[in-house]
Amino acid sequence: MLRAGRQRGFTLIEALVTISILALLMALMAPSMAEWIRGTHVRNLAESMQAGLQKARMEALRRNKIVTFWMVSSNAGGSLDDSCALASNSGSWVISLEDPSSHCSTAASATASPKIVETYGAGVSAALMSVSGLTGNGAAAANSVSFNGYGQTLPSATALGIIDITHTQPGARRLRLTVSSGGSVRMCDRDVTSGPTVCPP
Repeated sequence: MLRAGRQRGFTLIEALVTISILALLMALMAPSMAEWIRGTHVRNLAESMQAGLQKARMEALRRNKIVTFWMVSSNAGGSLDDSCALASNSGSWVISLEDPSSHCSTAASATASPKIVETYGAGVSAALMSVSGLTGNGAAAANSVSFNGYGQTLPSATALGIIDITHTQPGARRLRLTVSSGGSVRMCDRDVTSGPTVCPP
């Protein structure tokens, strides 16, 4: 007759040692995980603005009309409503043929003013971001850039040429979007000093 082997589980000491090791690993990983999350938020906002700029350019080409990308303010919830105004420090944007100030919640239309193509409210996560719209030479604040039927930017000393995006907490990536006179939109990392992602001088 076979005797059943003694069932053995974790002792209290083994369980406490395992929990202590896991807690130590979590404590070591927490700072880098927080930095990764902040970097992801910065990247997501930068990609949404890059997509908006590219959409404005493509709409100008498709319609053979001047289409403008506008940086606009959002409400406390991060969404767009008719309290919006042009702002060089916001991650929210509108693509339209006319100035969308006070009309950001108007439905997209080819005929109804301000002839909105698309809108984007950056959401509450953007409250932790620092966004700066600047002219192409970085000398002054700017909030809009217009594309013509050839996909080029309209020459203007006040046109948006640079968008810098950072997190208000330290340790996150600092990204920059640049818009060339030919209409191309490029994303670069301001902390990289060499390679394909380096920002132009």
